[in-house]
Amino acid sequence: MQAATYQKRRSEIETYFDRTAMAAWARLTSTAPVGGIRATVRAGRDKMRATLLSWLPEDMSGMRLLDAGCGTGALALEAASRGAEVVAIDLSPQLVALAAERAAAHPAAARIRFHAGDMLAPEFGRFDYIVCMDSIIHYASGDATSAIAQLAARADRAVLFTFAPRTALLGTALAIGKLFPRKDRSPAIVPQSEKRLRQSFKITRAQKISGGFYTSQAMELLTC
Repeated sequence: MQAATYQKRRSEIETYFDRTAMAAWARLTSTAPVGGIRATVRAGRDKMRATLLSWLPEDMSGMRLLDAGCGTGALALEAASRGAEVVAIDLSPQLVALAAERAAAHPAAARIRFHAGDMLAPEFGRFDYIVCMDSIIHYASGDATSAIAQLAARADRAVLFTFAPRTALLGTALAIGKLFPRKDRSPAIVPQSEKRLRQSFKITRAQKISGGFYTSQAMELLTC
């Protein structure tokens, strides 16, 4: 990983979610009505989250899980509800605060530790499972691959991650996104090569979720 490019991109992502997109992201991840484009993104994310959760044990008692890029905390809360001790981390302090607020009234909230910071920070120790949902989609190929490898080194069972696959549909969506005013754009999504990822890691299953303006592919990387 080129540390300088990773740090620069990380800073851009944090700034975007904390200063530009916070209100829109909070609405997108709620049950409030949203427009057509955002509705497809919400539906796609919900389906992807359900897919990743289906790859985790139903009973996670005694297990540790890292939600790397937890956003507003929906996956972290479900994992905690299954008995896992969860570390939920995201670059955006505002997203982390919203996640903690939404989880506060839930009985499983006591099993979640929310943190604002870098998902690659090693100080939280090892985990049984690490889930990285749509958290590497803005990074260059080399940085994304290195990030997955660093996470895998801290997982005793598996890393579940998603990436933006190279497809014509995604290319069209990205081109349309460039038509928005620069101040309203999110950091560009960087499509990754599925072939390269399969060559780099021990992938045991994969699932693509695609609909409207959401396209993402999940992979399971076994580390045991």
